[in-house]
Amino acid sequence: MTLRSIFAINEDSSGTSLGLLALRASLGLTLFLKHGLEKLTGFAQMANSFPDPLHLGPRLSLSIASMSDVVAALLLVAGFATRLSASFIFLNILVAWIFVHGAQLFGTGADHGEVCVLYLCGSLAVLLCGPGRFSLDALLTTSKFDPLRPQRSSLR
Repeated sequence: MTLRSIFAINEDSSGTSLGLLALRASLGLTLFLKHGLEKLTGFAQMANSFPDPLHLGPRLSLSIASMSDVVAALLLVAGFATRLSASFIFLNILVAWIFVHGAQLFGTGADHGEVCVLYLCGSLAVLLCGPGRFSLDALLTTSKFDPLRPQRSSLR
């Protein structure tokens, strides 16, 4: 390993794709395991008292947050509809951080501010960079398999 290789920029390297996989997996799994499962198992208990920052009703707000923390988080891990999933997570966390947590990052009232900012930065990075090579998105867009095109039979 040379000094040049340490500082080299190669956007299409396996290392970059592994880094994106690690980011997607850590972001999606932590969001799902901490917040998604909580919403899945406690939906009925949370439905009437869930924060409603956009005045849509607590049940709809909880449903939207659940879609982010369950569906979008798992899609992010798989790398399927990655940019759409990352943008949905980003917007959901942004609304929660600004309207529910008061956009606080430091101090005694910043109960989840740091975690919100970490989720925001991670989802923004995935949104901007894409899923990388090790994703279902890459598999579906770079392979010769096209589910909408009739396949030729090798038998004649």
